[in-house]
Amino acid sequence: MFSSLKALFGRGAAKDPGIEDAAPAEAVEYKGFRIRPAPFKAKSGQFQTAGVIEKEFPSGLKRHEFIRAETHPSRDEAESFAIAKAKRIVDEQGDRMFREPG
Repeated sequence: MFSSLKALFGRGAAKDPGIEDAAPAEAVEYKGFRIRPAPFKAKSGQFQTAGVIEKEFPSGLKRHEFIRAETHPSRDEAESFAIAKAKRIVDEQGDRMFREPG
């Protein structure tokens, strides 16, 4: 799964031919967090739910990247759903989402 996240958010030279590059979506502020929807075009032709949740801390910026199984026929629908999903993650986990596993 880490390699999938790295491929999605790193988008290095070795790109999956089924993933479409697009301009980043506008960030949304929510309860002190910044949500950046980042759907991508899956091989099926649909747009995969994905995004980044960020928050500034005294120690610096923390990021939580997520990909979900839901797909959508349009990028706009996928962005809207990713924002809703991120808000739910913030409501359920808050700052805990940034804890290191272990």
